[in-house]
Amino acid sequence: MVGFIWGQLRGRAGRSVALLVGVLVATTGFVVLTGATTTSRLAVTGTVERNTRAAYDILVRPKGTRTSLEAERGLVRPNYLSGSYGGITTAQYDRVRAVEGVDVAAPIAMLGYSTTSIEMPLDVTSAVDPALDRQLIRIDREFLAERGLSHAPAQPTYVYVTTHPLAYPIIGDEYYPDAVRYTDGRTYDTNDCGLLPREVLPGGRTAPICDLRVEQSNGLQDASERQLWKVETFRMLPGGRFERAATEGVTNLDAPAVGAPRVTVTVRLTVPFLLAAVDPGAEQKLVGLGDAVVAGRPLAATDTTVVTRERGLSSRTLPVLTTSRPFLDGAIRATYTRLPLDRTIAGVPPRKLAERLRGLPATPAGGTQRDALGAYRAQLAAGLGPRTCCHGQLQVVVQPGQAGYDRLPDGTLRVRPAPADPAVYGDSQDLVTLPRPWLSEDTGYRPLTQLRLGRGDRDARSWQAVGLFDPEKLTGFSDLGRVPLETYEPPRADGADDASRTALGGQPLEPSGNPAGYLSAPPLLLTSLSSVPGLLSAGSSPQRAAPISAIRVRVADVDGWSERSAERVRLTAERIATTTGLDVDITLGSSPAPQTVALPAGAFGRPGLRLTENWSALGVASVITRAVDRKSAVLFVLVLVVCALFLGNAVTATVRDRRSELAVLACLGWPARRIGALVLGEVATLGLVAGLLAVGLAVPLGRALDIDVDWRRALLAVPVALLLALVAGLAPALRAARAHPAAALRPPVAGTFRARRSRTIAGMAVVNLARVPGRTLLGAAALAIGVAALTVVGAVGHAFRGAVVGSLLGDTVSLSVRGADTLAAVATLLLGAAAVADVLYLDVRDRATELATLRATGWTDGALARLIGYQALFLGALGALTGAGLGLGGAAWLVGDVPAALVTVAALVALAGVLLTCLAALVPAGLLRRLPTARLLAEE
Repeated sequence: MVGFIWGQLRGRAGRSVALLVGVLVATTGFVVLTGATTTSRLAVTGTVERNTRAAYDILVRPKGTRTSLEAERGLVRPNYLSGSYGGITTAQYDRVRAVEGVDVAAPIAMLGYSTTSIEMPLDVTSAVDPALDRQLIRIDREFLAERGLSHAPAQPTYVYVTTHPLAYPIIGDEYYPDAVRYTDGRTYDTNDCGLLPREVLPGGRTAPICDLRVEQSNGLQDASERQLWKVETFRMLPGGRFERAATEGVTNLDAPAVGAPRVTVTVRLTVPFLLAAVDPGAEQKLVGLGDAVVAGRPLAATDTTVVTRERGLSSRTLPVLTTSRPFLDGAIRATYTRLPLDRTIAGVPPRKLAERLRGLPATPAGGTQRDALGAYRAQLAAGLGPRTCCHGQLQVVVQPGQAGYDRLPDGTLRVRPAPADPAVYGDSQDLVTLPRPWLSEDTGYRPLTQLRLGRGDRDARSWQAVGLFDPEKLTGFSDLGRVPLETYEPPRADGADDASRTALGGQPLEPSGNPAGYLSAPPLLLTSLSSVPGLLSAGSSPQRAAPISAIRVRVADVDGWSERSAERVRLTAERIATTTGLDVDITLGSSPAPQTVALPAGAFGRPGLRLTENWSALGVASVITRAVDRKSAVLFVLVLVVCALFLGNAVTATVRDRRSELAVLACLGWPARRIGALVLGEVATLGLVAGLLAVGLAVPLGRALDIDVDWRRALLAVPVALLLALVAGLAPALRAARAHPAAALRPPVAGTFRARRSRTIAGMAVVNLARVPGRTLLGAAALAIGVAALTVVGAVGHAFRGAVVGSLLGDTVSLSVRGADTLAAVATLLLGAAAVADVLYLDVRDRATELATLRATGWTDGALARLIGYQALFLGALGALTGAGLGLGGAAWLVGDVPAALVTVAALVALAGVLLTCLAALVPAGLLRRLPTARLLAEE
């Protein structure tokens, strides 16, 4: 038998080489393409592992904290923790720390927004006219925020410049006596204008320089700020220098400032900072908080609220770390107007003075604009101290909640406005010494509540900085895996359309300084967790019993995402949830997920904006790797099936080409099993040789295509080629063994179901396909699998751009795998088209006599070619439509949805399959010209 097989292969060298090449191509392609799918999976896994190392692996929050968007889609807003206040007890925190597998458990207690003051000096020297004896300069101020889109005026400030001498009250032990001695040696009554300087008029008479009284609040100041606006007073000295008046008098040892080179007025901007309490040791392990301190000292676990009592008054000072980067978009625009005076304003009552100023001619005198960020940095440069930087009041802390959203039909999230309540900022009974933030009456998007810490006028609370920390010096992570749930994530939102980008000047939107504003600033004031009990000692806040807002957990022996790490984190999260009963979310493997947000217009001029904001998509790494595993498995199976179909076609063609010879052997008495063994033996021999050749071709071909195919994988070509050859040859061998000798001498063309005359070439093509149903279905199946493979790849690419994970990491992964997967899918489609061409080739060979008869009856070669072309078109359409449907089904399995764009992709792939099939039909159509018409008719 072996000798006979070898003789048959040698005797028909051309046929043997053709079959050998078919097995070789299929096997080499299979090994290389499966290597491509493995390479793509490794690339995805490597990308995921490199870019999903977050600061913490598990987030523990109070029960019921998840929002509807988080529960439905796993999406969480940036700086979500800034809207969560308490809910976890210290006992629950201790139980979390005791859970097996927990490496770091870092608690954070969000307390709310405190206020501090930023000093913004305005230089008014250029507005002073040295030729005037006396003049009043009005400073009209306008506050700007949100890239200058929000703006509102404030009460004007006045600067009085005179050439006359000034006298100042000398302050002793009694701070506000009815009569005070001044620096000119006289004693004056202070009930008229208080302890303010007096102007020495010609003739020795003096008169107080009164302030301008603000009769009503302008809507931007607290009710307690209905007070006197100071009129800054300067005396113009010879030589262009100035004497700045002391605003509240001098002591016996002090003297007025003399010889100031500039006329400057300091305007104060009230800025809210989010206050949070942390465990300094845990925060150092988690993000390196102590290493981020740039001035002063780090926060210590022993730092607690300092209580002082004097004359029945209690004062509590909270030690904090404050930020060196306030993440604040704000500025003051000042316009100067000069009012020349024919008489002094000294001694003029405020009401009459205001009336007099209205009738004076005003001369524009320039202006300036000061940025809040620059002023804050200048204030930091003065160093730490109670009179420099940085301190603020804590009588009333404002706590904003979470923003609400409405989902628009296009998927955009529209922010719901929230009504503002100015009362939450406190009143004079709360010892609020600073006005509320100027933009606090703008349109709000987060509901505000008040946390009152003080107990009336005898229990003052404030904070004092012990150090400065730079949030950008905290431990950083990959941009792709950086989770917006990070505690100190800088807030920003870019314009999502041309109109919004133009309105923002191409810059991102930043927090405006309004606690109820949309963008949530991270905590910028940090105190120790041990300070919270003393801070919350008064009042009935529920945070007294459960102060902690969240616990960020890092699991031991986890460094980036991997299947092992994911399982370890999952087990630890289950233990925490079981032990504490709190909400537990796995943040390992999360990624920023861009969301489009529609922000309605504000009350201070800002138009409505469409913004792109990076939310957090939880569990992205697991979703990606599961999708890639499914995709790799699908492509692997498709490649295997198409290769088997291709080889099956090739072996079937070989057997059919030898049907006369096999029929003769059967007539000579060869048993069926021997004929089957002969066919399988020839196929197995060719498969073994093709596998050995594929071993030598797979490695260099893989290197040329940048696909990882090592020698161990290449050696799989031998058993794969042998197995594929045997599987492909099994059905033809069985048919050859079971066929009747007389039937083997006839072409395997089925008769029609009923007599029918085809009036068109297209109709005849349909009849011809129906006469060989098995062959037609085999060719259509091969093409369908190729179309389905390419559709699935398109689905995966679409999924990684948004349908599966909708994250920055997913977009990056799609770029990593698209080349290898597309190569595998295109090769699969080409194999399917080759199988169709083989079906058409067999049809031409088997029906050669029929085609010769048609030619003899007058059919032209063009008509016969159109007949083959119609068969290719119908066969291609059947396979392409079936493949598109299978591809959409696979897409639904991978993506979980079938968007309209994916249907379009499937239609384009199907059209490409049909065109490719028509091109493949050119090869069998070319055989028509070489048909020996006379010989075929004579044989028939």
